[in-house]
Amino acid sequence: MAPASQADKKAALDAAAWMFNVVTSVGIIIVNKALMATYGFSFATTLTGLHFATTTLMTAILRWLGYIQSSHLPISELLKFVLFANFSIVGMNVSLMWNSVGFYQIAKLTMIPVSCLLEVVFDKIRYSRDTKLSIAIVLLGVAVCTVTDVSVNGRGFIAALIAVWSTSLQQYYVHFLQRKYSLSSFNLLGHTAPAQAASLLLLGPFVDYWLTNKRVDAFDYNTASLAFIIISCTIAVGTNLSQFICIGRFTAVSFQVLGHMKTILVLILGFIFFGKEGLNLQVVLGMVIAVIGMIWYGNASSKPGGKERRSHSISRSSQQKHGGLSESSELDDKEYRRSEMVVSYDDDPGKNITCT
Repeated sequence: MAPASQADKKAALDAAAWMFNVVTSVGIIIVNKALMATYGFSFATTLTGLHFATTTLMTAILRWLGYIQSSHLPISELLKFVLFANFSIVGMNVSLMWNSVGFYQIAKLTMIPVSCLLEVVFDKIRYSRDTKLSIAIVLLGVAVCTVTDVSVNGRGFIAALIAVWSTSLQQYYVHFLQRKYSLSSFNLLGHTAPAQAASLLLLGPFVDYWLTNKRVDAFDYNTASLAFIIISCTIAVGTNLSQFICIGRFTAVSFQVLGHMKTILVLILGFIFFGKEGLNLQVVLGMVIAVIGMIWYGNASSKPGGKERRSHSISRSSQQKHGGLSESSELDDKEYRRSEMVVSYDDDPGKNITCT
């Protein structure tokens, strides 16, 4: 009875973490869209720096209250993470600026196979046929929903390439650092948020001026736009935290696959709040295909052999030749598969304000 209760508790916590990420991510997209479309605040990189400054303040308060314990993260690991994360943010913004919406969406879809490749190469993960097919169905559904005109240019392609690889590496690194250094989501965010805030606030105004030919200090700030900036920064705290929680509980691949539920929600909310972005038969069909793929992925990846480390498979076959599988190896394999179970609910990492 205890194992079943433990599994139910994990499933409930997984669902809560995922809903937390979905709500905050979709909320920040809607707020930022209103901020940029209505008030003309187009300084995306600087705004992301403000997001991390607010998150840094939150982690400082939690550390003062005793909710974040002292932990260690080597400076070399921190610098690599910040490099990947900042290239991801700037790369996504530049890719959206230089590419058509269709190519931008295609580039985002390639993050899933890239994340799979990183897990296969570095974590020796093996995917079953059903898991691979379910990922393909999700990609197909989201492509049908979002991909329209597709035009490619040289500099846009390079920007998209940088964005895809840096985002995939950043998301993989969240899971890697939490696992290697036994860091909680709060602890890891406490290490990374100050460095990202400082670097983005320093470089952001220059990057935004390069992209928009406008100066952030010359923007006509008023009460309404400042209110939206404050709301955006407040929601960003939850978005950043929930991203680390979800990738820590699942993996970067699961985060990407199930995260496309946010794409669907953004399309629906865009129709509700910004009527001109209407739904049509093609979009609805794509949504249905994507949701079927997400449910299939959650089921396929949680089955034995759906998604597991190669080393376990190799040791299993080797030990069977020598007379059977040892009890400790069997328990390790079960524990890994349990840690890879995902909930079939739920675009981009929450910290990237251009995700749609």
